[in-house]
Amino acid sequence: MNDAADKPRLLLADDDEVFAAVLARALARRGYDVELAQDVQTGLRLAQQWLPDYAVIDLNMPDGSGLTLVKQICAQDGEPRVVVLTGYASIATAVEAIKLGAIHYLAKPADADDIVAALHKDTGDTEVAVTESPMSVRRLEWEHIQKVLAEVEGNVSEAARRLGMHRRTLQRKLQKRPVKQ
Repeated sequence: MNDAADKPRLLLADDDEVFAAVLARALARRGYDVELAQDVQTGLRLAQQWLPDYAVIDLNMPDGSGLTLVKQICAQDGEPRVVVLTGYASIATAVEAIKLGAIHYLAKPADADDIVAALHKDTGDTEVAVTESPMSVRRLEWEHIQKVLAEVEGNVSEAARRLGMHRRTLQRKLQKRPVKQ
């Protein structure tokens, strides 16, 4: 008989309740013992108490950046494997997630099979296509904003000062979906 003690522990931190519930069920069917957190603070508490083997972390959480959770989990013993999953993908946050110890960074939408593959992927892919066209000006702006936000650890007021814009303007820009290349 296979019980929860035999299953690898996976912390799923995502503030989208419906998405998280569906993904949790799909990951449980694939053999994981899944715990859900819908904010960074709950995720930090669960990570310290439960010591997950794996984690799937949403980048944009209601009480802060999922990167805080990535840092905490990756610092734990046992070398947990962390994948960042986000609808707000940017080069800056991808680089920071990897620097903090995440093994992969996926843009939403991603299904359970993509996530499980990323959790167990040990090497990079040399076959990833390199785009020939440069980024649009709007995408460059989004990437620059994300870089500055990462430098100031998510402090919107300080990022706005460094970018030379009003804080509310920056907040409006951050509420929009990132632009495509």
